[in-house]
Amino acid sequence: MHPAFSVIFLTTLIGAGQGLFLALYTGQVYAFFHLLPAQADGRFYAIGSLIALLFLIGGLVASFFHLGHPERAWRSAAKWRTSWLSREVIVLPGFMGVVFLYAVAHGFGWHVPLVTFGTLTLDATMVLGVLGTVLCFALFICTAMIYACLKFLQEWHSPLTVVNYLLLGSASGFTLATAYSAYTAPDLVGFYGKWAMVITLLALVSRVAALVRNARLKPKSTLQTAIGVRHGKVVQKSQGFMGGSFNTREFFHGKGAGLLRSVKWMFLVLVFALPVLLLAGGLSSSLSILLSAAFVVQYMGLLAERWFFFAQANHPQNLYYQAIS
Repeated sequence: MHPAFSVIFLTTLIGAGQGLFLALYTGQVYAFFHLLPAQADGRFYAIGSLIALLFLIGGLVASFFHLGHPERAWRSAAKWRTSWLSREVIVLPGFMGVVFLYAVAHGFGWHVPLVTFGTLTLDATMVLGVLGTVLCFALFICTAMIYACLKFLQEWHSPLTVVNYLLLGSASGFTLATAYSAYTAPDLVGFYGKWAMVITLLALVSRVAALVRNARLKPKSTLQTAIGVRHGKVVQKSQGFMGGSFNTREFFHGKGAGLLRSVKWMFLVLVFALPVLLLAGGLSSSLSILLSAAFVVQYMGLLAERWFFFAQANHPQNLYYQAIS
């Protein structure tokens, strides 16, 4: 497939925003059970949530560059009963709204107890966090299922697509939370940094599993099945025209196999190996610059990973439109 940079930025930006929100709320839950130091004034969660919201807004803005008629964007929500894209269009603004309310609740100190369990008190921020977490996971599923539901694209049609979107977004979010806490809440750096490394390593396992699976795929369609001829040797001589078309541009990346291999190894290093080393170095030396570099490097790698994800998918129509003897 032809990778659209608008979609690449959409999925990576909202993934980082989702992951950051999950990291912030996870920290609050740990503090709720007195397993982490509580952030008394709420500014840590408020500012962090606004940063997550900026990533979500950036992804939403990027998505408009993928539309031929942005003024008709509202129509994309009409098919929510059958379309994962429509569901994503509905869930994303809802999640953004909850993230904003979560930031406001912390910023204005809406900590009036709603329910009390002994020494534990449940307030509005905890309730909004639960709602935001549900919408966050729903958004991960909706975004990933846009691609995983396409049976004719074998590289995408796998539960690993959903797992990878979830883990990669969470990894980038927790890495960002580590860098953020290094400047605003140093007592949480170890917590976020260790979780960032664990999730990054889990993402490595799932992404490598997808690469191994896709390398073993055998195309279900051939020239023989396309035209109903069982002859063992069928050779295409021409596409039937000299110039390009929508089919030749939008369903094929136009790059050689060598570049795809290079991009694959590049994102494996930038998304997984190097961030883990930078996080480990930053945690052991207390150097905030290494933690910030870990997120920057990982996000750059995610751009390459998402480009590879789209480019690797081989549309069946390429049997015809990308074959010239």
